[in-house]
Amino acid sequence: MTTPIRMTTPTRMATAVHWTELDSPLGRILLTGDPTTGALTSLSVPGQKGGRTVQDGWRHDPALFRPAEEQLDAYFAGELKEFHLELSSAGSEFRERVWAALGSVPYGATTTYGEIAARIGASRAAVRAVGGAIGANPLLIVRPCHRVIGADGSLTGYAGGLDRKVRLLTLEGALQGPG
Repeated sequence: MTTPIRMTTPTRMATAVHWTELDSPLGRILLTGDPTTGALTSLSVPGQKGGRTVQDGWRHDPALFRPAEEQLDAYFAGELKEFHLELSSAGSEFRERVWAALGSVPYGATTTYGEIAARIGASRAAVRAVGGAIGANPLLIVRPCHRVIGADGSLTGYAGGLDRKVRLLTLEGALQGPG
């Protein structure tokens, strides 16, 4: 099952970064987007490894992110299983293939780094590189890197923190909550 997320290729012209912040069960999240296309370019959580922070010259533009806000609210309420958002990311061809493969991992399911490598036609030796690409995913939650676990079933790393990975997988029913 493929998550119906349209991807756009970033333009070479510099575009002003527009941003907003939203409250979520994972803490305050920062969204950035391209005002020309309306595409979401990143979703970061506080303390995220490689996450973005607001920079001078960025434009606060909550209206651009209304669809993302509505879908994220529905997701956290357990009412949305697939995001329908325009996404745009900049990565190597290898990273883009890995990130696209993340979209094929269904809500409530998990996969392994090795299975992602196989989905993109990479060798078993490429698992470490797949892990690096997953760790560099700029679109947490909407591009579900939290659904990737170790071959032994361990939760392994998550750029947003393992506690958030547990919360997301529990929300989706892939892990049993306490009690």
